[in-house]
Amino acid sequence: MKKADLVFILIFCVIVTPFIPFSFLKEFQANYLYNESHWIWTSFLKFALLATMGEVIGLRIKAGVYLQKGFGLIPRMIVWGFLGLTIKIAFVVFAAGVPALVEKYFYVTDAIMSMDKKICPDYFAAADIGLGNARLLSAFFISFIMNLFYAPVMMTFHKITDFHIVKNGGTLSGFLKPINFVDNFKDINWKMQWGFIFKKTIPFFWIPMQTITFSVASEYRVVIAAFLGIVLGVLLSLATPKQ
Repeated sequence: MKKADLVFILIFCVIVTPFIPFSFLKEFQANYLYNESHWIWTSFLKFALLATMGEVIGLRIKAGVYLQKGFGLIPRMIVWGFLGLTIKIAFVVFAAGVPALVEKYFYVTDAIMSMDKKICPDYFAAADIGLGNARLLSAFFISFIMNLFYAPVMMTFHKITDFHIVKNGGTLSGFLKPINFVDNFKDINWKMQWGFIFKKTIPFFWIPMQTITFSVASEYRVVIAAFLGIVLGVLLSLATPKQ
């Protein structure tokens, strides 16, 4: 283990600790970090820090270093912060809309009630009143539909911005230039993007993990999403060929 690894581990612990549900952090998390009134800045901050950290880990795995010229740490944090906002919106939209859809058209009885955080805050509370199966099915459909419609668009957008950052030397001034969506879209390694990211990680990792995410109480979804953000950053980073 190199000195840089020890430094990164220390930084990792400092950044990740506030997201872990320790008792001494409960008041801070309730009032600020997980407070729905502050969802814009908390969603931005969470993914700017954690998902970018995942990309840094991915770089360490691929290139043997945590930072290199042209990597563009700050631009990547900005992109992930923005994506964090869209992820938060997607969570809210799909968690509210899918239960209504599956209850009416897929005949999942009491899907809406099973996802009501006041009546059934989590799977165990739902199971106690006989709605455990409805909660699990609803969580699965939320995860499945969200990953079917939202995830590919988000992941593709990330790749386009990734190319934009690299082509402009990783500088903030270069990042602020207009993005050439057409050329960057063509530059995506679709064999990797489709064959690995879409075909493998979505059905075998993201759908199962986010089924769990929507099965637990809403306050813990943020914690799970935070750590999944690290994994997401690693996976998307590894899907980029070495420059």
